[in-house]
Amino acid sequence: MRDLSSLPVEPVGPDDHLRSGDGEPLIIYAEFSCPECAIAAERLRESGKSVCFRHFALAARSPRAVKLAIASEAAARQGLFWEFHDSLFADQGRLDDPHLWQRCELLGIDVDRFELDRRDQSLADKVASDATAAMRAGATGAPTFVVAGELQSQLPQL
Repeated sequence: MRDLSSLPVEPVGPDDHLRSGDGEPLIIYAEFSCPECAIAAERLRESGKSVCFRHFALAARSPRAVKLAIASEAAARQGLFWEFHDSLFADQGRLDDPHLWQRCELLGIDVDRFELDRRDQSLADKVASDATAAMRAGATGAPTFVVAGELQSQLPQL
């Protein structure tokens, strides 16, 4: 654990994905093709804690990471970020485009709008900004957590 008082961790803001629950939000920097992130996401969901999700998607670590992060932002434009988030983590064996389109249909996401939004540069910029902020805060891998001002590489006790 490392004290973040001297590192720039942005407070939870209006552009963050916040799942309301108990207590102050735990911030998680994660990416959708990461098995450890999937386990952490499920444990956090089951815990009932407030969670702030930020992307730590780096193409150098996972070829699909950035594309999946942008896809989740496209789903967010239709108000379905958390549903898409949960479905990606629940089925990491099916993350290619045909499965994403099926996932959209199952979740009630307009696939045509989803495809247009996935090409919007502002979504790619948001994903890149999250990853830059994660590195600036001292994150070195996914998942990384910020709990009570401390950076942690392990899921904290819930």
